[in-house]
Amino acid sequence: MRVFSTMIYREMKRFIRSKARVIGSLINPIIWLVLFGKGWSGAFNFPGASMIFGGVDYMTYLVPGIVAMTVFNMSFIQGITIIWDKQFGFIKEILVAPASREEAILGRITGGAITAMIQGVIILALSFFMTSSLKLSGVIPTLGLSFIVGLAVAGMGVAIAMKMSSMEGFQMIMTMIMLPMTFLSGAFYPVKTMPEWMQWLAKVNPLTYAVDGSRYYLSGVASTFSLTTDWLVLSGLAILFMGIAVIEFRKATID
Repeated sequence: MRVFSTMIYREMKRFIRSKARVIGSLINPIIWLVLFGKGWSGAFNFPGASMIFGGVDYMTYLVPGIVAMTVFNMSFIQGITIIWDKQFGFIKEILVAPASREEAILGRITGGAITAMIQGVIILALSFFMTSSLKLSGVIPTLGLSFIVGLAVAGMGVAIAMKMSSMEGFQMIMTMIMLPMTFLSGAFYPVKTMPEWMQWLAKVNPLTYAVDGSRYYLSGVASTFSLTTDWLVLSGLAILFMGIAVIEFRKATID
């Protein structure tokens, strides 16, 4: 377990030292909350509008989606750090070291999930100043869901990055995957209001289940699926993508 904990420590230290990365990663969700959330809150300020969003105002509805989106985005970026370490030789050092490859890559993924969850916590804390309707009791279970989705998405990002050597190429794939997954997750509007074909796509989107559970815990909006389904789907995907990442890292060679 020493290799595992060391890799988590390295990711945490890298996160803390990179102040520009921390600030930059927080600006985007804050912009969504302030400009998008406040703007549309005014547009939906009419009698009966809250019924569209499960009985809450739009800002309260939006916050859980933005928190889940923040964790999702920051976890996926873990793939970029893998490519960066490839280019600067750190991955080669791990591969030749007399240490468990499985522990090393799982430590990287877990460290990435923890740092992503921390950023989600910061956004969530700021959100309590923007709306008074969020439930404080929902913070802990939301963090649990955030950590699991962080593991799943970081695993997916690492698995993809292990097949690539170009940071630019990974960023293009990341944008191509992240954008539709974000808009299909129900973060900005209810899944039930989507066209039927979009609802089917939403059901195979892991982010949908993170948003669904987080929204129930934080705002009390009825879950589109069941909470059991949310937890089981995310846990299953975390195991799946982490397993794929481990397999890819086992097969990695020293170039």
